[in-house]
Amino acid sequence: MTRSRSRAKSRALDGQKPRFVATTLMVLSILILSAWTAFAEDQKIIKSHGYSFFGDLNYPEDYTHFDYVNPDAPKGGEISIALAGSFDSMNPYTRNGRASALSTVMYESLLGEILAGAGSLPSDDYDEGYGLLAHTVEYPEDKSWVIFHMRPEARFSDGTPVTAHDVAFSHNLLLDQGLKSYAEAVRKRIPSVEVIDDHTIKFTFADGISRRSLIDQVGGVPVWSKKWYEETGARLDEPRLEISPGSGPYILQEVEPNRRVVFKRNPDYWGWDLPINKGRHNFDTIRLEYFADSTAAFEAFKAGEVTYRTESDPKLWASSYDFPAVQRGWVKLEELADGAPPAMSGIVFNLGSEPLKDKRVREAVALLFNFEWTNKSLLYGLYEQQRSFSTGTELEATGTPEGPELEFLQSLGDLVPAEVLETEPWVPHVSDEDRLITRKNKRKALKLLEEAGYTVDDAGKVRSQDGKQLSLNFLLNSSGSPTNRAVAENFVSSLKDAGIDATVESVDSAQYTDRERDRDYDLVFDGYPSLLGTGTGLAQRFGSEAAEFSLFNPAGLASPMVDEIIAKSLLTESKEEENMTIRALDRALRHEFFLIPDGYAPNHWVAYWDQYAHPEEIPPFALGTLDFWWYDADKAQKLKEAGAQ
Repeated sequence: MTRSRSRAKSRALDGQKPRFVATTLMVLSILILSAWTAFAEDQKIIKSHGYSFFGDLNYPEDYTHFDYVNPDAPKGGEISIALAGSFDSMNPYTRNGRASALSTVMYESLLGEILAGAGSLPSDDYDEGYGLLAHTVEYPEDKSWVIFHMRPEARFSDGTPVTAHDVAFSHNLLLDQGLKSYAEAVRKRIPSVEVIDDHTIKFTFADGISRRSLIDQVGGVPVWSKKWYEETGARLDEPRLEISPGSGPYILQEVEPNRRVVFKRNPDYWGWDLPINKGRHNFDTIRLEYFADSTAAFEAFKAGEVTYRTESDPKLWASSYDFPAVQRGWVKLEELADGAPPAMSGIVFNLGSEPLKDKRVREAVALLFNFEWTNKSLLYGLYEQQRSFSTGTELEATGTPEGPELEFLQSLGDLVPAEVLETEPWVPHVSDEDRLITRKNKRKALKLLEEAGYTVDDAGKVRSQDGKQLSLNFLLNSSGSPTNRAVAENFVSSLKDAGIDATVESVDSAQYTDRERDRDYDLVFDGYPSLLGTGTGLAQRFGSEAAEFSLFNPAGLASPMVDEIIAKSLLTESKEEENMTIRALDRALRHEFFLIPDGYAPNHWVAYWDQYAHPEEIPPFALGTLDFWWYDADKAQKLKEAGAQ
């Protein structure tokens, strides 16, 4: 549905020192500088306007704008969106509270801002970033450190300058008060940060580790005002509605907990003329309206209370967009190409749940989910099913491993089971689309349960060796879509038919948030992002180290095989080698089997009151509604004249 500690401290020195200390420091500095210079002579120092691990940037230094934007897009107007559920915080960096959507929209980073939805990356490439708060990035060939040269003109919305001190403060704040899985991973890799001067900052990386994702990591940290945090005493690990000033193109205009959030485009934003911003951030106002559930949110769109909707419910898309505003042409419906592989979303198993620790039980439970019937009967046949964490791409594992991939997996020794080496990767089972219960799959499921030590009593109940009936609960958000509820209830019906004591437990959004964070469930709708390439983020998503508490790993997957593949992938030195290891990772993740894919829409489904426009070609990695769409005043006037609004 997305945290042994030695703090990385700034090396900046304040105040005056006694003369003998200053002299000693000067001598030491000269010696260190000489040694560093001798070392640097053996390495090429790279200076660039952007960063890609392999150095292959698509946009040259003199680029004027991203290819997919309309550089002449007009500024103005409002876009409003309905959301189901509630919120009580504007701080998304803590486990506590429920943050509003777009809570990061005010903040920027050295290599790109948060609004784009892809961190520091342009939406037509997932593996590169360009300077925003920084104009130049500098690093040696071995990427053992990085220096960012910042734009002195950058300002927070309160008019104060954005400095290297703010960057160092923000980095350390995330380590000290941020999500544990993030902080623990970063501490080991980035031992120090040094403020060289007000607009120059250096990060040094640990020895003996992969350099993959480290420059991206520090370049993508949101930058907050050190002054504001110190003056207010606010903490990053507590929910709050008051926010620090950001340096981004939007500022918070209004917030009403559980009802509304409004962001206003900042006319005094410092970075309007930068090429990274051309054709982007075009709406004067972004308004979020919260409703009790998804039905109320949809009704608000139909009534024109909100003006834009990305549809995620295939039943609604197929059957509910025939209301008068659509018939009159006031509301426009579009299916826009989605060039990214689908996320691996679906019904996630809690691997900490006692019965689900046995893979045979998980496989048996999965056999009782009928995707074909669900798609035909509940989803209007609009979904396709994921078969991989990289479905439809060159990174998808197919067939039995061979060539370099086989050699790579064999090199991992006993960590890789023979089954992974000798069989094709897992793919979803096939079910009868005309019957909820597919008898052959039910028989296979009961056989697997028998192999796992369960028996079926005379009443048809599946029982463990101690006589207890196998019991599973499916946690559901009551503010979610009725279609999700129908999918869950029919799946639970199939589980009951097989003798499993299964229940759907529907709770309000506040309880749901808390219980999902605590993994208080057996089954839950959630998922994992698709595999696009390697990076240290893979360890947060799939790694053992943070599996017990990571908010990004809802199954709690902890696999030594997966850990080692990720570690080796981070050390690859060519794109071809990287791709091979990602295919091996896809194969391994599918072998571990920790979720049931429930399908995806192959295109973006969007509906909006016809007062917006977008580029003809949508980039592959983002729909970009709040990024590079714009308000069309002429269309809006026509709607007004027609009496639409």
